[in-house]
Amino acid sequence: MEYTHLGRSGLSVSRLVLGTMNFGPHTTEPDSHAIMDRALELGLNFFDSANVYGWQQGEGITEQIIGRWFAQGGGRREKTVLATKLYGSMGDWPNQNLLSALNIRNAVEGSLKRLKTDYIDLYQMHHIDRATPWEEIWEAFTVLRQQGKVLYFGSSNFAGWHIAQAQEAARDRHFLGLVSEQSIYNLLTRWVELEVLPAAKHYGLGVIPWSPLHGGLLGGVLRKQREGGAARGTTGRSADALEAHRGTIEAYEKFCADLGEDPAHVGLAWLLAQDGVTAPIIGPRTAEQLDGSLRALEITLDADTLARLDELFPAPGPNGAKPAPEAYAW
Repeated sequence: MEYTHLGRSGLSVSRLVLGTMNFGPHTTEPDSHAIMDRALELGLNFFDSANVYGWQQGEGITEQIIGRWFAQGGGRREKTVLATKLYGSMGDWPNQNLLSALNIRNAVEGSLKRLKTDYIDLYQMHHIDRATPWEEIWEAFTVLRQQGKVLYFGSSNFAGWHIAQAQEAARDRHFLGLVSEQSIYNLLTRWVELEVLPAAKHYGLGVIPWSPLHGGLLGGVLRKQREGGAARGTTGRSADALEAHRGTIEAYEKFCADLGEDPAHVGLAWLLAQDGVTAPIIGPRTAEQLDGSLRALEITLDADTLARLDELFPAPGPNGAKPAPEAYAW
């Protein structure tokens, strides 16, 4: 396993993140525990969750599954860099969502209880809360750090401007501020290259891409259809996206076949090759899928391969492959 620092922090994390969103809704608790055990065996130490995962309001089902795994002992908690999130609704009563000081206090206590731990390594804001001032948010987070309940803080789904706001407010308090940003980022969705990646680099945030295979569209979806297997990316909004990008995805899968690599592994390897990316989030439903994902760490994409991927999936903006404002202005 390869490791790197999370942004400018001294925290060492694996270059793949175990996403746990499937635990509960799609993966049984025994299978979820087996996947987490296997992750540690492979040296993957970075696990990501959220208080709303499990998708039954107020239950925190996924966090509960992780907590019962930690409770088995054997160094599970000590070996794991645990990341979770707050923001989403945990109830219908006021102040049970967003980023008020009251919800921050209640949300962290709820996560700690479900996770059966006394601290969270990385506590992430799942979304920007435009109605709550940064002075209030950082004051509440400072208390959590002083209490030893949270070690590091991160954002998710922030724009570059939000990262700047957060970091400047933290600087005024002489506080470390954010160490990571979790954004959707993959070959099909490269908008973060305009402003989020430059902001993260400037402020020393590690970038943690979610949906690295765009809901399965970059995971060999067309090949799986031809082989008669069940494939993600063939229902709902993913099905619409598949039809919109079918020609590109066909060319991508052919290119990967010519490389002799699985499309999913190439998609992950491309992210790992991007400047500023700490670790993409993988969401295996089985231990076998987890094992297969490690192939991405072994793939080195040469300049010609990266150039061909840029041709298939162009960078955003009319001028391409440049940060803002050069991407769309002189």
